[in-house]
Amino acid sequence: MEKPNLKKPFTSVLDSAYKQYLRDLERYKEVKEIMSRDVVTIIPEATMSEAARMMGEKHIGSLIVKKYDTSIGIVTERDLLSKVLALGKELAEEKVENVMSYPLITISVTAKIKEAAQMMIQKKGRLAAFDGGKLVGVVTASDLVRSLPEVPETEVKVDDFMTKRIVSADEKTPVASIIRMMGEKRIGSVIITSKGEPFGIFTERDLITTFLAKGKPLTEEVGKEASLPFITAPSGMSVHKAAVTMAMKHIRRLPITRDGKLVGIITARDLVEAYAK
Repeated sequence: MEKPNLKKPFTSVLDSAYKQYLRDLERYKEVKEIMSRDVVTIIPEATMSEAARMMGEKHIGSLIVKKYDTSIGIVTERDLLSKVLALGKELAEEKVENVMSYPLITISVTAKIKEAAQMMIQKKGRLAAFDGGKLVGVVTASDLVRSLPEVPETEVKVDDFMTKRIVSADEKTPVASIIRMMGEKRIGSVIITSKGEPFGIFTERDLITTFLAKGKPLTEEVGKEASLPFITAPSGMSVHKAAVTMAMKHIRRLPITRDGKLVGIITARDLVEAYAK
């Protein structure tokens, strides 16, 4: 397997699209302009196996839990990982109502982007967007990252907000072991290495879409299903440029390098926190 060149600079593709991205940001002012409108729901009596399948098939990280047409909570990929799989519990035996997070963190569709970012960090969760008492959307960290304006808050460097503890595992490690590792350390991704060198990343979303939704055995080696290519960013990059990179590459985690070595990883939530301050 060919080793990635962590020293190579970003391609001109990012720079060529940057100005257009900045122009597009002008229209992002309120929650209604950035929220995900396709709200997928599940009943509290459903099993976590059903929840995992729904999230995997739709490539989403959360489901709104509804009872008698009332939104009562939310169940996320992190809930699935940390409250069920990491504890050795069976998905088919756990009910959504025993795993979901509640009450819902709600926000108005007319709230400003900054307010949404601050609420997400303070409440530590996705936001349910309401319009006149009706649930009409969900706001995730990724939604906010796609809309972060170029302001002083986002010109700080990724070095100030990235996680410097890098958790890695060899490509031959069974996925079941990766799950335990992620659950114990309460992280959403693990860097996958080959002969000691990073070449990919395995995330909560990979677990759900590739394994749980398709019934693939967790005994398989993680290297076969790691997300590729391995996209990195240089130390010293601004939070805003990192947000642009994530938005354009459709990723939620960005490993940071310095002098060809990994020195940290920054997530969509880290970027939201930087803007919320």
